[in-house]
Amino acid sequence: MEHNHNHNKMNHPMHDVVKTEHGEDAGHDHKDGFNKHAGHSIENFKRKFYISLVLTIPILLLSPFIQSLLNISIKFPGDQVILFLISSFIFFFGGSPFLMGAVSEIKHKSLGMMSLISLAIVVAYAYSSAVVFGLEGEVFFWELATLIDIMLLGHWLEMKSVMGASRALEKLSALIPDVAHLKKGNEIVDVSVSGLKKGDIILVKPGEKVPTDGIVVKGESFVNESMLTGEAKPVSKEMGSKVIGGSITEEGSLEIRVEGVGDETYLSKVIKLVKDAQASKSKTQLLADRAAFWLTLIAISIGTITFVTWLALGKDIAFAIERAATVLIIACPHALGLAVPLVVAISTTLSAQSGLLIRNRTAFENSRKITTIIFDKTGTLTKGTFSIKKIYALDNSYDENKILQIAEALERNSEHPIARAITLEAEAKKVDKVEISGFRAIKGKGVEATLENRKFIIASPGYLQELGLNIPNQISQAEGTMIFILADDGKLNLIGALNLSDTIREESYEAIKLLRNVGIKLWMLTGDNESSAKSVAEELKLDGYFAGVLPHQKQEKVKELQANGEFVAMVGDGINDAPALAQANVGIAVGSGTDIAAETADIILVNSNPKDIASLVLFGKATYKKMVQNLAWATGYNVVAIPLAAGVLASFGILLSPALGAIFMSFSTVIVAINAKTLKVRK
Repeated sequence: MEHNHNHNKMNHPMHDVVKTEHGEDAGHDHKDGFNKHAGHSIENFKRKFYISLVLTIPILLLSPFIQSLLNISIKFPGDQVILFLISSFIFFFGGSPFLMGAVSEIKHKSLGMMSLISLAIVVAYAYSSAVVFGLEGEVFFWELATLIDIMLLGHWLEMKSVMGASRALEKLSALIPDVAHLKKGNEIVDVSVSGLKKGDIILVKPGEKVPTDGIVVKGESFVNESMLTGEAKPVSKEMGSKVIGGSITEEGSLEIRVEGVGDETYLSKVIKLVKDAQASKSKTQLLADRAAFWLTLIAISIGTITFVTWLALGKDIAFAIERAATVLIIACPHALGLAVPLVVAISTTLSAQSGLLIRNRTAFENSRKITTIIFDKTGTLTKGTFSIKKIYALDNSYDENKILQIAEALERNSEHPIARAITLEAEAKKVDKVEISGFRAIKGKGVEATLENRKFIIASPGYLQELGLNIPNQISQAEGTMIFILADDGKLNLIGALNLSDTIREESYEAIKLLRNVGIKLWMLTGDNESSAKSVAEELKLDGYFAGVLPHQKQEKVKELQANGEFVAMVGDGINDAPALAQANVGIAVGSGTDIAAETADIILVNSNPKDIASLVLFGKATYKKMVQNLAWATGYNVVAIPLAAGVLASFGILLSPALGAIFMSFSTVIVAINAKTLKVRK
């Protein structure tokens, strides 16, 4: 019996969504072990870029090379000193983020892009300054200025792109209204949402946002949850329904009992999960980090070899420095550093907006390797909305009403679909409620309690067999879910049984078809009896099923498939399926509202919709593909561009200037950013 009476609530501490001087998060870096953008907001880079760009104009006009190129002459006493002073300002003002970043990289023994940029501009500035004050050669302050301009522009655009994901989190936070209508006796008082407590009753009027998570205690309405779960259709809410803070009522008022406040709300957990996922390193990201480090070492080596080689070939020091600087500029791993983190930021945000919450980045990327998916049946492949088909009275001392009364008493405090079906049936038949004592949940097997001085047990078929009791022939072949009622008078006595039916979700058919089309084998695990499991498996044309399985046995079934070489994803409710979820290569928890936060799952689906599992697998493949494309472009670009920068084709008249090298580098970054932006979730 897929049954759980202890609904664990995960309590994540809520962090600030974004914190910077301009409402932007300078803290979302590429996770190189420190923040290369520390102390610099998007506005900071933008301001530095525009000021440096304006000052670049007089630098260009005062540069001898540009004058000869434009066939103009601007000469006056002290013109080169003014050129030096303006260039010095750009070097220290515009170049400061890169110089400080290089210091951080060296301090953390993690050479990267900042070190490369800094090396290039320091060499350019030092050499040109020496020329102004007497060294033989040519100044290229104009190249220094244009390089800084383009690098500032690149970093501004990069931060803007990465911060798009964090702005999406800000939008999520903005879904919660500031004021709630609190019911106090017969009065309605407007109070701050932050002041709400568990158990408060609040009123939500038509068209208003739900202030916090809760349970409907009065009223009916359709509620729009699309911005939270990705579910396009408004969801019907009535007495007993769970509602999520931030969703919007469409018509009809709802009175809601507050269940989650502050950090306990679904929305807070979503934001925390997305932030954690964006911050977590995946194997692909670690690969990008290593590639950037080695590219730095290679670039410095090739830059040094280039400088020495051109000097040895008889070129002047200005030419040799220019070639070495161009190599360093071209090699800046800007696109490489952005290749994976930007895809991570976009994919985690898109996932959250579509009801797919990623807790483990590596597991998400590994979803492309899945060969077998094991589904928990109830509430995933089936609707999970049970109804009682038949009540069996198996002891003359108990009639059907008495069996239902005992079952209702034992299941009254459970939120499981089976318990809800029993409660609704008891209400419909107006069965008198009786009180119990000594309640105890038997994990994955059933519950027991004392009623009218007698101990009663609700048991699954597997637990019944474990107790050594036989299932009567008259009900052993019944299709559907079967639970048994036992009386314990020192000796266990089977007194009754309930036969419940659960219908297959319409979405399951399409989900199974989609997953089968990409070559994935599909299995089902259930605590239900053989006949019930078989009928669902045959209807959906699954590859196989395991019936009458207890929680610890579910883990063993996952191990069996893994031992046969399968890369297994387990789909369960994240509570009684925890061992199997932890054992699987990819653990996927399904659920809704505040119950989604299963600690053992790698990925959480907000809706218990099997189609979302197909979306997850396809999106995982698409995400990994984007990462590989970006890495291939970023590294492939450098393989071609670095030799050109070094001057291997100089004999054919092909020489890249530092400024042109910077333009190509920025172009590479833009391509990577555009490619990442094309990522979409197929729902």
